[in-house]
Amino acid sequence: MTVLSCDRSQSVGSRARGDMVCAPVSVLSVLLCWCLAVRGEGLWEAGEDPSVLRAEESPYGSLWPLPRSVQSSAECLFLSPDSFSIVHGSGSTAGPSCVLLEDAFRRYYEYIFGYSKRKNVPINKELGELLQLQVIITSRDNDCHKYPSISSDESYKLNVNGSAAVLQASQVWGALRGLETFSQLVEQDDIGLFRINYTQISDTPRFAHRGILLDTSRHYLPLKTILLNLDAMAFNKMNVFHWHIVDDQSFPYESITFPDLSKKGAYNPFTHIYTFTDVRLVIEYARLRGIRVVPEFDSPGHTESWGAGQPGLLTPCFKGEELSGTYGPVNPILNDTYNFMSQFFKEISKVFPDKYIHLGGDEVDFSCWKSNPDVCKFMADHGFGTDYTKLESYYIQLLLRIITSYSKGYMVWQEVFDNNVKVRTYLLMDILSI
Repeated sequence: MTVLSCDRSQSVGSRARGDMVCAPVSVLSVLLCWCLAVRGEGLWEAGEDPSVLRAEESPYGSLWPLPRSVQSSAECLFLSPDSFSIVHGSGSTAGPSCVLLEDAFRRYYEYIFGYSKRKNVPINKELGELLQLQVIITSRDNDCHKYPSISSDESYKLNVNGSAAVLQASQVWGALRGLETFSQLVEQDDIGLFRINYTQISDTPRFAHRGILLDTSRHYLPLKTILLNLDAMAFNKMNVFHWHIVDDQSFPYESITFPDLSKKGAYNPFTHIYTFTDVRLVIEYARLRGIRVVPEFDSPGHTESWGAGQPGLLTPCFKGEELSGTYGPVNPILNDTYNFMSQFFKEISKVFPDKYIHLGGDEVDFSCWKSNPDVCKFMADHGFGTDYTKLESYYIQLLLRIITSYSKGYMVWQEVFDNNVKVRTYLLMDILSI
C-alpha cells in the first residue's frame, strides 16, 4: 500500500461548523467563533471581520482544545463516504444496545461528510484508505445508560495508523470526546478528497467542570437555540450546562406541582415556558453529548417572578408603618415558605437527574426585611440583632437541609460565603455522601 505525504499546515478542518454558529444566537456563539478562529493559532488582522475564519500554520491542524499528547505524521490516509464507517470494536463492553454511542456514530459521520458538496470523488486505493474507526469501551461499568457526572471518565486514546483506526476509552464519555477529536482531524482537500494524517493521541481533560451558563429568565431562549448551544458545547468538549432557568424577570419553568408559577410568572404562559417535555428533551440531548444539566433556582433574592404564582412567599415591604405595596426577597420567617420549598425541590430533584442543584443565594437586598416589623421581631427573638446576614444564613441552612434530604448536592454563589453564611461544612459532607 502506497502512503501519501500530506501537508496539513493549512487545515481548518472539514466541518463548516463556524458557519453554523457564527450568526450569533448567544454568547456561546461568540465563544465558538473565537475558538474556531484561534484553533489554528491564528488571530484576526486589524480591520478583518472576525466571523470570516482563515487558516494559519499549526502543527496540530484544527484540534481544539489541544489534547494532552499528540503525535502526528506527514503521512496520511484517505476516507470515502461510501466505504468508511464508525463501528464498535472487538472486545468493547458497549454494543448496538448503547443508544448513546449509536447516536454519536451517526452524528459524527454526518459531521465529517455531511457538510461537503463533493462526496463522490474517487480514491486511488494505492494511496491508502481508512475504512473504519473502531470504538472500544474497556470498563464493565461503561455508563451507556447513565447520565454524566462530576466523576465521569472522559479520557481516551486515539490511534490512526492503518486501514482501521482505534479509539479506546474507559467509559462512553471519553469515546464522545475522542469522536470529536477524530472529526477534527479529518480534512477535505481542494479536489474534494477526505484525508487524515497518521496520528496518536492520549487525552484527558484538565478540569472536571467545563461549563457555560445560559440565563433563560431575563432573555427567554427558544428550545432550538438551547439545543444549538449544546451542540456548540460538545464541539468544544464542554461538559456542564448551567441552566439559570428562572430569576426576577420571569419564571419560564413549568412546574407540575405549582403550575401557577409559570402561568403568572412567565413572559407568556403559552409561548415563553419550558414544559416538562422540553426539559426532558434538553436533558437527554445533553446526555447524548456528555453534558450535565445543572439547574439554578436562585433564592431568597432574585425571586420577584415567583411571587405572582405563589402568594405569601415573598416578604411584604413597608414604608414607615404602612405597607408599600412592593415585595422583597423570600420571606424567611414563615413555616409555609419551607413547606413550599420542600415540595418544589422534591419535584426539581426528580426532574433533573444531576447530583447537584445550584441554589443561587447572591445579591440579597436586606432593605425590605429591615422595613418589615414581623421580620424585625423575628430577628430580635432569635438574637440576630441587626445583622441580616444571620437571617440569610438561617434561611440558607434550612434550604440546604431540604436539598440534602433528597440526596442532592448543591452549589451557591460566592456572595453567600462573603456574607459568612455557614454552608462550607455542610457542602463537604454532601459531596462525600454522594
